[in-house]
Amino acid sequence: METTGQRLSVIGIGYLGLTHAVCMAEIGHDVLATDIDSEKVAKASAGEAFFYEPGLEPLLRKHLESGRLRFTSAIADAAEFAHVHFLCVGTPQGTDGRADLSYVRSALDSLAGYLSSGCLIVGKSTVPPGTARPLAERVRALAPAGDEVELAWSPEFLREGFAVADSLRPDRLVFGVSSERAVVRLREVFAPQLDNGVPGLFMDLETAELVKISANAFLAVKISYINAMAEVCEAVGADVGKLAQALGYDERIGSRFLGPGLGFGGGCLPKDLRSFRAAARELGVGSVADLLSTVDEINLGRRTRVIELARKSAGGSLAGKRVAVLGVAFKPGTDDVRDSPSLDVCGRMSEEGAIVTVHDPVAMPNAARANPVLRCAASVREAAEGADVVLHLTEWADYRAIDPAALGAVVSRRVLIDARCVLDAPSWREAGWDVTVLGQS
Repeated sequence: METTGQRLSVIGIGYLGLTHAVCMAEIGHDVLATDIDSEKVAKASAGEAFFYEPGLEPLLRKHLESGRLRFTSAIADAAEFAHVHFLCVGTPQGTDGRADLSYVRSALDSLAGYLSSGCLIVGKSTVPPGTARPLAERVRALAPAGDEVELAWSPEFLREGFAVADSLRPDRLVFGVSSERAVVRLREVFAPQLDNGVPGLFMDLETAELVKISANAFLAVKISYINAMAEVCEAVGADVGKLAQALGYDERIGSRFLGPGLGFGGGCLPKDLRSFRAAARELGVGSVADLLSTVDEINLGRRTRVIELARKSAGGSLAGKRVAVLGVAFKPGTDDVRDSPSLDVCGRMSEEGAIVTVHDPVAMPNAARANPVLRCAASVREAAEGADVVLHLTEWADYRAIDPAALGAVVSRRVLIDARCVLDAPSWREAGWDVTVLGQS
């Protein structure tokens, strides 16, 4: 990619910020990233990512060595260094479902006091509609440069497990702007991607804010729809997998995100869904709020359904039963267990007296910290030893390669519940397993 030579800062080096900083260096910019967490800064400066994301650490080390990427705990240094500042701090879910914007405001306030010359701040954090415009007024009031400081909003669309590719080769770039000057600056920063044909969509601030949360809400609706149909399939004796396949051929619907199973989780989709619901209620748009409430209920209901099936397979009670769980990350390709459907199911089964042993290719350290009661196994075989039931809860490719006959030799009972609907059920049944797949009778 052609080097553009812009001097950028990234405020906040969590999942979004660290990925963005590394990838901006990869496309040719000089990047100084900052965070108030000195431990994160130290790890990043040593070439270590504090989370698992395929392909990220090699690029991190590459650009530490190239000199294009540096880290600091001093936001004053970032303010002095860069002409464009990317705001990438978290917006966690508050107790009322609203997005907590305190980190956004705090980071902006800290940065603003050092802005003595004109610059552009680009928000990438996911925020409710109507957030950016008052923040722009706030930062201009606090910055010595006043009206020479501009604020734009460019939401991120990163998929965990594919974040590097999504950053380097996005399917679109969305920019909320309020001046032509901001448009020019953003075109300069993202020239390597725009020149390679990535669509650049410029719009007002409010529309840009809506793009991310409405996209996530739409995905949540689609996932929950096919999971609701799974309940219908179980009631009438149909096969939700074949139903989803047939629906996916319809170009108006498509097959992506039409996979039935345990439902969605993670640090973004559930949070954004509930934040959007809260925002819709505040705006008086009850139709959207009601729709998203139903979607949330359907999604959470899938976890309850899996527990019901596990309890039934154990003879009506999980107390004292050994349960082996395959996968605790909220999805494959990540070690993230935030709002993990699997981890929630594990915790609730433990509360019913089950002895739960889990395996995951990368997420077990995080799972152990999140729920110390769980037993962690170094292998699938170890997790399944003496198990009364095996639950497949995260669809890692590793689990599709399991030899059902070999695993059957170590369990107490050959009972499998495939809550992700991707294992080869016939081969497991041929090996003597009693197999339950969500959405199949």
